[in-house]
Amino acid sequence: MSTIATDFERLMALDHAHVWHPFAPMRQWRECEPIIIERAEGFTLIDVKGKEYIDGYSSLWCNVHGHRRPEIDDAIRDQLDRIAHATMLGSATVPAIELAAMLVAIVNEVTPAQTSPKLNKVFYTDAGATATEVAFKMAAGHHFHRADRARDTFLAVRGGYHGDTVGAMSVGFLHSMHEPFEKLVFSTQNIAAPDARSVAASPGFEHEWPNWDADRRTRASEQALGSLESALRTHGNRIAALVMEPLMQGAGGMIEHPDGFLAQVASRCREHGALLIADEVATGLGRTGAMLACDHERIRPDILCLAKGLTGGYLPLAATLCTDQISESFEGEPHENRTLYHGHTYTGNPLGAAAAIASLTLMQQDKTVANAAKLGSIIRDRLRESLADHPHVGDVRRRGVMTGIELVASRYPWQSFAPAKRIGASVCDEARTHGVMIRPLGDVVVLNPAPGMDEDTLHRMLDVVIDAIRGTRLG
Repeated sequence: MSTIATDFERLMALDHAHVWHPFAPMRQWRECEPIIIERAEGFTLIDVKGKEYIDGYSSLWCNVHGHRRPEIDDAIRDQLDRIAHATMLGSATVPAIELAAMLVAIVNEVTPAQTSPKLNKVFYTDAGATATEVAFKMAAGHHFHRADRARDTFLAVRGGYHGDTVGAMSVGFLHSMHEPFEKLVFSTQNIAAPDARSVAASPGFEHEWPNWDADRRTRASEQALGSLESALRTHGNRIAALVMEPLMQGAGGMIEHPDGFLAQVASRCREHGALLIADEVATGLGRTGAMLACDHERIRPDILCLAKGLTGGYLPLAATLCTDQISESFEGEPHENRTLYHGHTYTGNPLGAAAAIASLTLMQQDKTVANAAKLGSIIRDRLRESLADHPHVGDVRRRGVMTGIELVASRYPWQSFAPAKRIGASVCDEARTHGVMIRPLGDVVVLNPAPGMDEDTLHRMLDVVIDAIRGTRLG
């Protein structure tokens, strides 16, 4: 037996014995040979057996420039020669200060159509879920300290996903994932998502071209805005904030919001005194073809959450930005107990901050946002050309590189596959055998390559994915 095979067997045995993988049915996991990644080059992952895979999901939607980018590697090494970590409780660090100033400049660059306060304050955490947790405390505490204590309820868009901590579960509760923890979460008010799939599946909807797609998106937007209006009329004086993923609801199934929906939501929230929390953990930093998804509609939220691609996909770091008005609500004399008592051991970690500064600098130098927009156009054109007439491709939803290909048993009438068939997983398994790593969300095949990916690699990835959909028996 070769050394490679022996080492793989050893690692597989240790993995199966000790490692609990996220979002994995572990009994089935232990019955299969895992892919064990050892190294990477650019946009290619390489396992311990030497097999190469295009990183089609950018290592869970966080890699921006490819792996082993020298500029980020060097920034981390340089910071290691200074200090790897120092707490921000009672002190500050150089990279965290410089990154905060950089983020404030970037997120306020696009001038909103409606004047709204700038996001001038940055609170660091370590992941997307923790970024949303502090956002909830900022919103609730802001109203509490402003003597508007009745505002203790959050609005959330149905099907949204904001992480797996308790607060994040509360505003993104999915029975299939969170039912055992229902007694742990706080109550929220949910509004309908502008999900065109629900319109397509509704009785009596006309499934005819050429206006079918536009009509269902318009109707979905109208229904969702009606749901928002109803919630605000009923609970308006109790709503602390509405939390949403702007433009694309990622882990909820790549639900694409119609143009103008975000602007309408922002306007209605402000009319009713509710804050807007934009969870851009998945959508931010170039992924939708703009630096922020909110930039597409020139909207500046009251609170903004960033993570995933913040360090280019290198290290765990997150940031929650808010307006001066919100941060000032927590200022006063110590005995007044207005301080935001929230923090993490690795808040503002210098290595993560150094990586983020290097990554954001590269985004400017490489014109990464424009590249993501160009890649998105290629994805749109290739999938439209190859899959538009496929009887089991019900929908293709896309913003920038964030793409969901929904596989259905029937287009007209719209009918989903039985979950037990695991159609989406079968397609992704087929793509993996041909060297492309992607993951499904149910029967939605998700493509989410790095915004900095080159066009040749993208075309090779799309070739494999298209062939996998065509070649897998779906009926």
